[in-house]
Amino acid sequence: MKLRQDNKIYPFLLNNEWKESESGKTIKILSPDDESIVGSVPSMTQEEVDTAARASKQAQLEWADTPIDERVALLHRWADELEKMEDEIGAIIQHEVGKDVSSAKGEVTRTAELIRYTAEQGLRVKGEYMTGDGFPGGGKNKKALVQKVPHGVVLAISPFNYPVNLSAAKIAPALVTGNTVLFKPATQGAISGIKMIEALVKAGLPQGVLNLVTGRGSVIGDFIVTHPSIDMISFTGGTETGKHIAKEASMIPIVLELGGKDPAIVLEDANLDKAANEIVSGAFSYSGQRCTAIKRVLVMEDVADDLVRKLKEKVEGLTVGFAADGANVVPMIDDKSANYVETLIDDAKDKGATVVTTGERKKNLLYPTLLDNVTEKMRVAWEEQFGPVLPVIRINNEFEAIDLERRNKYGLQASIFTNNMEDAFRIADKLETGTVQLNGKTSRGPDHFPFLGVKNSGQGVQGIGRSIDSMLRDKVVVINL
Repeated sequence: MKLRQDNKIYPFLLNNEWKESESGKTIKILSPDDESIVGSVPSMTQEEVDTAARASKQAQLEWADTPIDERVALLHRWADELEKMEDEIGAIIQHEVGKDVSSAKGEVTRTAELIRYTAEQGLRVKGEYMTGDGFPGGGKNKKALVQKVPHGVVLAISPFNYPVNLSAAKIAPALVTGNTVLFKPATQGAISGIKMIEALVKAGLPQGVLNLVTGRGSVIGDFIVTHPSIDMISFTGGTETGKHIAKEASMIPIVLELGGKDPAIVLEDANLDKAANEIVSGAFSYSGQRCTAIKRVLVMEDVADDLVRKLKEKVEGLTVGFAADGANVVPMIDDKSANYVETLIDDAKDKGATVVTTGERKKNLLYPTLLDNVTEKMRVAWEEQFGPVLPVIRINNEFEAIDLERRNKYGLQASIFTNNMEDAFRIADKLETGTVQLNGKTSRGPDHFPFLGVKNSGQGVQGIGRSIDSMLRDKVVVINL
C-alpha cells in the first residue's frame, strides 16, 4: 500500500464540481510518520466558503422533498463505493494521520457498515399523533400532528483521528433526514475526507446537497460557524475549540463530542490480567490519540503493585515505530502535540512520580510512558494527555475513586474492573460520565450505541439512532375540528 509522495493539490467540492481556491493558497499535509508530503488542500477564502454555504442552503428544500427511499438508496450506493475504494482510502488514512494499515482499512469498512445501518434506521423515523382531551383549551376537537423535519443545513466538522468514520457519522444521519451538509474536515485528515466524499459523488450525490470546504481555522473558522445559512452544527474535536464554537453558534442546535480524562477503576477483586490487557490496549492504541482512551488508572492500594507489574510487562511488549510498519505506538500527529505530552511527563517526574517505563523521544514519536504514584498535585492527573502516557493513582477505597472522577472536569467514559457486579453498578451510578464500561476498556463503539459526554466532554448524544434524532426537530400542525 505504498502511496505516491508528491504535492498533489486535492480540490474542494462545490455543487459537485471539484475546484481549487482562487486565492492560489494551499495547505501542505505532512505525514506524522516521516514528514513526507501527502498532498495539499486549498486554503479557501471567506468568499468561497460563503458561496458553498449558500449553495447548501439553496439545495436543501429540494433534497428534503426527495422521497426517503431515494435518500436511503444514495447512502447504500455510497457505502458500496467506499468499499471499492478501501485500499486507496486506507492508504491515505495511514499516510495522512499515521494509523497502521489494518486500522486504516478497517476504518473504511466500518464506515460503510455505519452508513448502511444509518440508511435503514432512517426509514424508521416516525412522527406522532396527539389529541387535546383532558387539558384546558383542548378537547376532542383538537388534534396535533407532530412531524419530524430537518433543521436545514448541517455544518459537520470532523477530527483528525478518525477522518472517515467520524465524518460519515455526521454526514449520513444528516443526509438521510433531508438536511444538506457543509463539510469541514480537520486539516490533518482533509485528504482522507475528500476521498470519502469522492465516493459519495460517484454514488450519485445531487448537486449542492453536500459541499466540502478546507482552509485555516484562523481564516474561515468563526466565519463558517456564524454563517447565516447554517442551521445546526455537529463538531468533534478539542474541548476549548468546542466551547468556543458553542459560544459563537448562539441559538442554533449543536452537538459536541469533546475531550475526556477517562479513568479505569480497579478494585481488589478484579481479574488483574484482564484489567492489564484492557488498560494497556485502551491507553496506548494509536498512541492514546483518542477521546475515549484510558487516561488514568485509579487502583486499590492492596493490588496496585501487582497491577503495575502486569501493566509494565504489557507496555514493554508494545512495538514502537512508524504506522507504516504496523507499530503499536506511532508518532503523534505533530510536534506541538508531542511537546505538550512531554511537559506533562516532566511535571510528574519533577513532583515525585515513579517512572515505571519510559523511553526516548524522536521528533514527534514518544515512547510509551507508565507513571506510578501519581498524585493530585501533578498535571497529568487532571489534564487530557491525548498521547502515550498512563498515570497510575493509588487509592484506599472506592469513595476516593468516585470523588476523583466527580471532581474531574471531563465526563466522557469510565471503566470499572471487578468481579462483584453489585459493587460495579453501585459505583457506576455515582460516576458523572456519559458511559461506564464494566470489565472492559473505554471505547466508542458499537456505532449504534448512544455515545455522549457530560461536563466538558460534550453536549448532545450521538450513535446512529441518536444522531438521526439530533438532525430532526418537531413541527406541530394543530387541527381544529
